[in-house]
Amino acid sequence: MTTYSKTDALMRRGAQFLGSKHAILCGAMSWVSERNLVSAISNAGGFGVIACGAMTPELLDNEIAETKKLTDKPFGVNLITMHPQIMDLIDVCAKHGVGHVVLAGGLPPKGSVEKIKEAGAKVICFAPTLALAKKLLRSGADAMVIEGMEAGGHIGPVATSVLAQEFLPELAEDHVVFVAGGIGRGEAIAGYLEMGAAGVQLGTRFACATESIAHPDFKKAFFRAGARDAIASVQVDPRLPVIPVRALKNKGTELFTAKQREVAGLLDSEGIEMAEAQLQIEHYWAGALRRAVIDGDIENGSLMAGQSVGMVKKEEPVADIIAELMAESEAALSRR
Repeated sequence: MTTYSKTDALMRRGAQFLGSKHAILCGAMSWVSERNLVSAISNAGGFGVIACGAMTPELLDNEIAETKKLTDKPFGVNLITMHPQIMDLIDVCAKHGVGHVVLAGGLPPKGSVEKIKEAGAKVICFAPTLALAKKLLRSGADAMVIEGMEAGGHIGPVATSVLAQEFLPELAEDHVVFVAGGIGRGEAIAGYLEMGAAGVQLGTRFACATESIAHPDFKKAFFRAGARDAIASVQVDPRLPVIPVRALKNKGTELFTAKQREVAGLLDSEGIEMAEAQLQIEHYWAGALRRAVIDGDIENGSLMAGQSVGMVKKEEPVADIIAELMAESEAALSRR
């Protein structure tokens, strides 16, 4: 049995918080982070997280139930804070006894954190600034994920290394903080653990795992790509509440720019309210992701990927990915 004594010691608090062997979360990737990948990650000692995305409560109910058939290990559910049925989705998580709920995409709506905690679950939040992180922790969040701009999907404007230097000295002693964004090797994990992180979150590295249901053409696009191919989307209209999204450059990137112009035009003509505009943008991403991940339309779909995509070279089992990350981290710590 391989042991990673130095890495495990630094991960202990995060692993105890998650209930997993290793404090390695899988980032919630819409259409990718479903029952097969989530259960495989949890079974391999990591912590899988279902990406609820735009799911209805009924769909989430089924996804959690099916995941539980594949693993008896802990896993979490990621909920988008702007989802119009978020309170119903929280009820679904409570019904299944989900132990960890991740709130992403903005400030948690009033009462949501309390509702999750009343059901006995732990709340994990994202924060783009230190001030907001402190506020969320005061408001009941049990742990934070700090995610840098190198990540795939929705991103903020600051690099992971800068966020880690800003947040960890202030928060890590008293709070559980996970670092995410651009992590593709164990040496980086070791560095963030030494800075005080309780663990890490990776998405891109797991997207092309053997257990991922992503289309073979989606995976091939990742294998061909380098860090410079994963670019952030451009905000066309400052009124549109569009969070930049990092994805591999393709025709779909241009289609999103056109979609923004279309929605901005509707705002101009007062055809829709701002909240509806934001939902339309989110629904666009859900559809574009599905075209790429499920249908294999890598030209018109969205190939959300972090800049660590250049380190994804082949399809391999989740257990091998986690073992490699842990071995690299252990070797780096042993050289100190």
